[in-house]
Amino acid sequence: MEVSSVLQVRDRRFVWGDRTYIMGVLNVTPDSFSDGGDFDNLEAAMSQAKQLETAGADILDIGGQSTRPGAKEVAVREEIDRVVPVIEAVRSRSSIPISIDTYRADVAQAALDAGADIVNDVTGGIADSEMFPLVGERQVPIVLMHMRGTPKTMQTLTQYEDLVGEICRVLNRHVTAATACGISPDRILLDPGIGFAKTHEQNLELLRRLPEFRELGYPLLVGVSRKSFIGKILDRQNPKDRVWGTAAACTAAIANLADILRVHDVAEMRDVARVADAMFREPISRKPISQEQKDESRDVTENASTPREERVLNLNATQV
Repeated sequence: MEVSSVLQVRDRRFVWGDRTYIMGVLNVTPDSFSDGGDFDNLEAAMSQAKQLETAGADILDIGGQSTRPGAKEVAVREEIDRVVPVIEAVRSRSSIPISIDTYRADVAQAALDAGADIVNDVTGGIADSEMFPLVGERQVPIVLMHMRGTPKTMQTLTQYEDLVGEICRVLNRHVTAATACGISPDRILLDPGIGFAKTHEQNLELLRRLPEFRELGYPLLVGVSRKSFIGKILDRQNPKDRVWGTAAACTAAIANLADILRVHDVAEMRDVARVADAMFREPISRKPISQEQKDESRDVTENASTPREERVLNLNATQV
């Protein structure tokens, strides 16, 4: 089944492939890896929500349960009490799409009742057997991410024989289970789960091979913001010091066909996305190569004797 290239959420249209969309992270938790405790009261959360929207966020992703490596679960009631007042307050003043970052159906239901529009489930919808029936009934978009184990155990489960192949097969199973519960394929987005049951090297490999996930046929969300693999490369222990490393990783994601970036630093990554989109999207979507250019390129490459000469000749042909 072919997936629609457009997703409508309230008054916002997401046209996949047109540009990169920005999902701003709003953690209303005391223990998230990057900003735990910064926005765990309503006043601070509302101030940050306004700042993220003003900076250019297309979606607000609100979470009340940390999913950092080693994080412990909180009670369902506590998670609901953290997120619902913030969602209600944001919805009372803005039509921005709101995503609820949870893997619990009761939390998702309370968040949707409060005004959320999207479910972002780091377990791919399988941690709670009621999640897919709920989303199917509400007909809201859902992000299905790849993860093994739980946040507490996932970093002990990083052994793969075929990293991308295995993740693709798991994501396909998630999609099959989701559609069997009445969720429209047009409302499914996929996330390879960078940083979730993945090593430093595996995270880099996933970024390089993102086009293989895009071949599954669904919009692709990527979350690299401030993550530990960036800190390891830069020797930055404080996640807030990883902004420019995040910018590089986001650029790689855009070059490799990501549709949505989930980020903390919205203003900076919005600029990164605009420039990266101009480089990597516009020549494809807005400036198709004419048949004359194709013929000219074919003529010069046919005269190349080595692959390196072919690349050089191709470059020269496009500059003429």
